[in-house]
Amino acid sequence: MDSIGLRITLCLTFVIAGIAITWTSRAAATGRLGRNSLAGIRTPTTMHSDETWSAAHGASRPWTDIGGGLAIVAGLSALIPMSEAMLTALGFAGAACLLGFTLGGAWVGVRAAREVASDDDTSEASRTMEH
Repeated sequence: MDSIGLRITLCLTFVIAGIAITWTSRAAATGRLGRNSLAGIRTPTTMHSDETWSAAHGASRPWTDIGGGLAIVAGLSALIPMSEAMLTALGFAGAACLLGFTLGGAWVGVRAAREVASDDDTSEASRTMEH
């Protein structure tokens, strides 16, 4: 693949991935994207209830916004004239930012979902004891 083809491919890949990650996180946090088997943070804890799903994505949102934003910046930067070595470094840096911040956000999100699930279990147990 020639340099311009590689640059366009990197640009489109990172921009689309950045937009997808950011939109998914925001939509799940605001309730526009409900629990599903295709997109979002899908662990047993986050899928436990609508509340845990929203809590996870709300907590992960700052992280995924940063990762998505940096991926978009990396993608657009691929169009700037630079050496192939720099373009390779940009590709690795963009991928590392997207992956790192997305995984960091998922970790924070799962912890937030566990707190909500724990609160739900505690209040359900107290209601059961009252009856």
